[in-house]
Amino acid sequence: MSKLSITDLDLKGKRLFVRVDFNVPVKDGRVEDDSRIRGALPTIQYALEHGARVILASHLGRPKGERNDKYSLRPVAEHLAKLMSAPVQFADDCVGDKVKAKVEALKDGEVLLLENLRFHSEEEKNDDGFAKQLASLCDVYVNDAFGAAHRAHASTVGITKFVSQSAAGLLMQKELEYLGRVISNPEHPFVAILGGAKVSDKIPVLNALIDRKVDKILIGGAMAYTFFKAQGFTTGKSLVEDEMMPTALEIIKRAEKANVELLLPTDHQVVDSYDPLKSKKTIPVEFTNAGLVGLDIGAETVAHFSQALQDAKTVIWNGPMGVFEEKQLGFDEGTIGVARAVAEAADRGATVIVGGGDSVAAITQAGVADRITHVSTGGGATLEFLAGDELPGVAALKDK
Repeated sequence: MSKLSITDLDLKGKRLFVRVDFNVPVKDGRVEDDSRIRGALPTIQYALEHGARVILASHLGRPKGERNDKYSLRPVAEHLAKLMSAPVQFADDCVGDKVKAKVEALKDGEVLLLENLRFHSEEEKNDDGFAKQLASLCDVYVNDAFGAAHRAHASTVGITKFVSQSAAGLLMQKELEYLGRVISNPEHPFVAILGGAKVSDKIPVLNALIDRKVDKILIGGAMAYTFFKAQGFTTGKSLVEDEMMPTALEIIKRAEKANVELLLPTDHQVVDSYDPLKSKKTIPVEFTNAGLVGLDIGAETVAHFSQALQDAKTVIWNGPMGVFEEKQLGFDEGTIGVARAVAEAADRGATVIVGGGDSVAAITQAGVADRITHVSTGGGATLEFLAGDELPGVAALKDK
């Protein structure tokens, strides 16, 4: 880790601004999944133990630069207080005189959570004036929001211009260490599992993985159908990015040339588009006729993918294998099957990194999250980092 860490800072009596990623699902005033909040706890606890006055800031959802109670962080403050078994103060805004007064009143070892940064359009514009206002609240700055590090916003980049010290939090540090190892020095055999709807979202990562000599790439989710159609298979009414078919063929050729094994599903769960409620069945991919829609990988594919992980020493997984997020449809078996398979790889001693909302939800749902080596809190940030892109929120931090 070449960047300054929170452990390098003198925090006693200092006002510490911590950019966290509390962009969590909130329904009816209650936090539904608190994994991102839990991820930030070690940094918060470290700061408190070292006598800091902690100011937490985050975005939530997409309020489009306007105040919207639906996206208020107040329920998050209440949930954080429960997790910490300690009071967490809440400010109704993130800038302004009232916020400043609350910050001034903070004592060593106290925590204040600011209201949603994105209630101000200046946040996403990385506006200097807004960044300066945020910086005026603190003595030192720590970024622990890896999930937002690929965005050049006022709270991730702009603020660093106006503070004396800017460092990585413990979660950020952990992310950079694990993902950095995958990029620079993975143990082989190295297997990548990629899913999700669109090939276009994953092209930079696919190319980077092939360049970095990954040994196997397993592809599931709707993105697989673009590869199938490009190779002349009938894909029925399954989701295909027609314009990406030449790119899919190019990726297949590149993988072949680099001696990278590219595995696609052999069977899938489908429904008849004219009778979706009663027509669910599992068939070999080559038997897909015109009216069928593929919505998940089948049991045979799960077994093949599990087999491909048998000797793996490094595994990364990003993206679901089917329509996992629509629980009522019941197409989560493939994704859950892969979740169990990667946990078994970790049990055998592989370094397993899981990132992306649905993949993380799957390991939680399968009850195997505690067996995974590293659960990444980044979606887009993880993909961009693995693709070799520089993350603005990391680049802005001071070097050691």
